[in-house]
Amino acid sequence: MYNIKTLNNISSKGLERLSSNLFAVDEEGAQPDGILVRSAAMQDMALPESLLGIARAGAGVNNIPVDKCSEAGIVVFNTPGANANAVKELVLGGLVLASRKVGKGMEWAKTLAGQGDAIGKLVEKGKSQFTGPELAGKTLGVVGLGAIGVKPIWPPIWAWRCWGTTRTSLWRVLGAFRAACATASICPTSSPSVTISRCTFPPRLKQKAL
Repeated sequence: MYNIKTLNNISSKGLERLSSNLFAVDEEGAQPDGILVRSAAMQDMALPESLLGIARAGAGVNNIPVDKCSEAGIVVFNTPGANANAVKELVLGGLVLASRKVGKGMEWAKTLAGQGDAIGKLVEKGKSQFTGPELAGKTLGVVGLGAIGVKPIWPPIWAWRCWGTTRTSLWRVLGAFRAACATASICPTSSPSVTISRCTFPPRLKQKAL
């Protein structure tokens, strides 16, 4: 039986994959064989001698003392792509928020408080300033076709054209498309990239504008 300690709230769907015949999950275990962690900082944490491995629920391991673990023979795992769908939905949500001026519309709506019966006419008069361009029929440029980047390409409800790349210059993509999302990240083993999401910018966007 292996004792697993959780340092953060881990989804029950994930914990259910640990057979009860082999693993005992305990949030307070003093001598765990394994640790499941999300964002808890472990740099200053004393690593028990019983510890065999640390699994990070996510891609990054910056909150885990990897060097210290290596010296102690503790294996560190990560789970790239585990939250890819959640990130994809946030990217798509960001495209809608920016394109349709949702945030500005919400702030404007707050100014109508207390207007009483005049609200209807005020809404009809002012709502046109928050329409924004529709995403349907536009072309989405995706830079970085990893676990996250491939997901926005096939959402049939959008009826948009998608163009993805792993090598083309970011600035070429930003200059060519009305909407773009960059899903690649910066890490020591790959060439520098970006983690931005933008949409509805002028076709001839200058690099310094970002």
